[in-house]
Amino acid sequence: MDTQTSALHEVRLDHVVSVLANSRARNVLDLGCGSGALLQRCLESERFDRLVGLESSGISLRNARERLACWLQQRAPAVELVRGSFQEPNPACTGFDAAAMVEVIEHVPPRDLSTLECAVFKHFRPSFLVMTTPNADYNPLFDLAPGEFRDPDHRFEWGRDKFRQWVSGVAARNGYRVSLGGIGEAHPELGAPTQKAVFELKS
Repeated sequence: MDTQTSALHEVRLDHVVSVLANSRARNVLDLGCGSGALLQRCLESERFDRLVGLESSGISLRNARERLACWLQQRAPAVELVRGSFQEPNPACTGFDAAAMVEVIEHVPPRDLSTLECAVFKHFRPSFLVMTTPNADYNPLFDLAPGEFRDPDHRFEWGRDKFRQWVSGVAARNGYRVSLGGIGEAHPELGAPTQKAVFELKS
């Protein structure tokens, strides 16, 4: 991760924790928690009563356990790590005030996005969800060629119009309101480097 990308990652994590805290959620589900960076920030903020991280990669979970060891070893830990996929229904992932999906959807093959939508928005069904993904419109400012992705593991990267179209459809199909925004310093024409969607379940 180069310096520019690393700095954006830090800004993004801080922003997401702020959004979650402002939602007044007391329990938060981190879908695709990776090595636990967002969970660590949430724990350090002391704004949440219960945190659960869901991750399919055993290596990432091991790294998360090491990162969060001092919290996991407490008598009544405020955080729990669960191995599993956010494309499959899981009772451990239901009943949450809020959820986060930070830079994860672009790792999913486009043909599987409907499966992801069903699991997250029909089965897990958090009251509030914040999602981030790269803004492909901004990629030329990272010196990327047309069609080139920021990470070799990405299956797609969407521009703002495509992302807006997809999240609007997800919200309409599942009874959510959605608002869009950006994270990082925005270009007047290309937008911010990171796109953000905030879903709120309609009462």
